[in-house]
Parts: sequence; C-alpha cells; structure tokens
Amino acid sequence: MAISKILLFYRFTPLADPEAVRCWQQELCLRLGLRGRIIVSPHGINATVGGDIDACKAYLKATKGYPPLRELDVKWSDGTGLDAQGASLDFPRLSVKRRSELVAFGVADTLHVDAEGVVGGGTRLTPEQVDELADSRDDVVFFDGRNRVEAAVGRFADAVVPEVDNTHDFVNELDSGRYDHLKSRPVVTYCTGGVRCEVLSALMVERGFEEVYQLDGGIARYLERFGSGSRWRGGLTVFDGREVLLPEGAENIGACHACGTATSRLQNCHDLACRVRLVTCPACGVEGVGCLQHRPVRQPSDSAAQYPCLP
Repeated sequence: MAISKILLFYRFTPLADPEAVRCWQQELCLRLGLRGRIIVSPHGINATVGGDIDACKAYLKATKGYPPLRELDVKWSDGTGLDAQGASLDFPRLSVKRRSELVAFGVADTLHVDAEGVVGGGTRLTPEQVDELADSRDDVVFFDGRNRVEAAVGRFADAVVPEVDNTHDFVNELDSGRYDHLKSRPVVTYCTGGVRCEVLSALMVERGFEEVYQLDGGIARYLERFGSGSRWRGGLTVFDGREVLLPEGAENIGACHACGTATSRLQNCHDLACRVRLVTCPACGVEGVGCLQHRPVRQPSDSAAQYPCLP
C-alpha cells in the first residue's frame, strides 16, 4: 500500500544561479509526482513537499546530490493520503518560485549568508539544550517568530508573542522599542521549522540583544523529541492541508474568535482576496467568517492588500 509522507526543510547557502535551481526543482517534482511549495532565492532554499514515500526518497536523494544542499536537515511527517493518481492530498498543486528572500522580512539587501548559513544569527540549541537552559535559569524568554494567528493555537508556555500579522512586520516591531527590556536576558527564538528564526535571531543580535538563541529545527523538531509532555502548549500550525497538528495529549489553547470555544481549528476569511485565517470553531464556521468579526476597523498598520474586506 502506498504511504503518504511530507518533507519539510530549508538551507541557507549562497546559490549562484537560483533560477536554474528553481527550474531543476520544478522538473524534479513534476517527474516524481510531488506537490508542495518550494522557494528558491540567492540565499538558499525553503521547501515543503509531499507525496508517495518512494517519490519523496528519490526527491531527497537527488536534491542532496547538489553540493550546496548536501547537508539538508529534513523533517519527515505523515501525510493524510494520496489521490487516485498518487499525488498528495495535503497540497492542491506544486508551486516552485524564485524570490529575493526565503522568508519575507524585507531585508534581502542586508542579510548576509555564507556556506554555514545566516551570518550573525543566534546560537543554535537542540531541543534538549533549550530545556536545559530554561531549567538552569529563571530569566529565559521564549520569543515567537511566527504571526499571532499561529501563536494563538499553540506556543511555548509564557512566551512573548509579538503582535504581527506577517513576517514583514517583525522589523518595525523590533524597532518599536517594545522589547528593549529583554535585551539583557537570554532570548530563545522559535518558529515552525526554524527558517524564520535564522533571520529573526540575526535581526535581534543586530539590534543589541545580548544573548540570542534559536531552536534548531524549530517547533517541529522539538515536538519530535518531547511531544506534549514539554514546555509546548496547544497545536502547531503547518503549511499544508493538515492546517494544525495537535500533539497526542495536548489541549486546545486557541479560542474561537466568535464564541470563545476552545479550538485549534483555523478558517480562511470568506473574502477570497483576503489572506487572513481566523481561529474558528466548527459551529461558528458554518456560515463563513470575515475579518469584520475579528477587527471592526482597519488599523493604521494594516495593509489594504492584506485586509481587503475591512472598511
């Protein structure tokens, strides 16, 4: 019986010809029948792909055969299944794009990357080292590197959750001075698979945070090690059809935006042009949901492109 798998990985490393890498990755995935999202930039590659396990293995072998990508750190997880053609049910299509950044912080011109990764980032800690640090010191700060909707359904206990809707907001958020009181404390940044924290930790070091760490492999790797019997609370949002993964034994910490019921379920705004997802229980999601229920008036920092449904 065919087995469905999903691969999650990234690699910061200079790519001399990202367009050639993009074309190669697209042809490789099409040939193997894989779906998912791949971003290629001069700084490296960021990918989530899924399909039949044998196709995933063949894809990974070929990708690691390219010298700059030989040291990929890959996270495997179970997919929800395959369609009649053997394609992953977790992705509607294959998307392979070339962009200026792997994650859109808006710092493409100032980010420095070498063969070892992002230059000037935080110290990488394994999940075990993160827990050891938190056990040995009472001033450790967990700093969420994702958007507030992702953090609403799952986060580390007592984590600092910046009020951001997308990655591009982090630069202004850090420059606002709201977190200056944390600059002398040990700060552990974390995100889904680790890619956002590579850049975020470098931005924090650049702004005078004295002791910055990043959870190597992200939340995905941490949950592989410890599951719900750890400092993690709630579910993990992912970028495929599964939407949210709730570790065995974990409780829902998210609250429906309309009625407050505990849930980890996310639902898109009913406006097809809007990119916002809302924490929504099944009952409140029956009629569709909109940002008007979530934000009555557009705030000055909200872009019209992101919230076209707001007045």
